[in-house]
Amino acid sequence: MEENRQTIVKKTVKTGISFGSALAMVISYTTWQSIGWAIFHGLLSWIYVIYFVLKYHVPVI
Repeated sequence: MEENRQTIVKKTVKTGISFGSALAMVISYTTWQSIGWAIFHGLLSWIYVIYFVLKYHVPVI
């Protein structure tokens, strides 16, 4: 039972990291039109995605 849980968690974490990198690269490339920045932001992954959302998409009251 415990081994099955570890497998599910490992797959989820691996998928989440891949999705975060892809999302960061797409956001970066569409915003800046630069492959270099897209690769750099892909390495930052979710950090860049969260930064982008807070910086550009949260309305300031």
